[in-house]
Amino acid sequence: MNVTYSCAQCGRTVRADVAPDADSLACPQCQAEVALPADALSGGQLNRCLICPSTDLFVRKAFPQRLGVTIVAVGILASCVTWYFAEVVATFAILFATALVDVVLYLIVPDALMCYRCGALYRRTEGTGDHGPFNLETHERHRQQAARMAGQE
Repeated sequence: MNVTYSCAQCGRTVRADVAPDADSLACPQCQAEVALPADALSGGQLNRCLICPSTDLFVRKAFPQRLGVTIVAVGILASCVTWYFAEVVATFAILFATALVDVVLYLIVPDALMCYRCGALYRRTEGTGDHGPFNLETHERHRQQAARMAGQE
């Protein structure tokens, strides 16, 4: 399993491979260690976040969202140019090609788990089907809790 998280000590993004028998993760920049909870993995499946105490995880694609938006934006811009020159067939060909690229990427790219609370991203995990897709209500609950905690400091 591979985990990407933000170090609580230095704030840098850490990407590390986690062995099934590992008991901690260390930040390569500041050497801060995060103790891995014993109950987080059972049968190779992730039950809770390794970085924070949250059990709320959701399934998403392990693909950079900015790259996906860029692909769609380039397709739209290219189709606008061909539309301006009255190339209707080329316009729709570009739009369909962009949609096809999007569908192919959706089918090829594997799923990943993400923590609502700390934003840790888990790639190459088993049992992602046990967790649901993104839920706005759960996200909002964690966002408001973080805002309240920041206001108390």
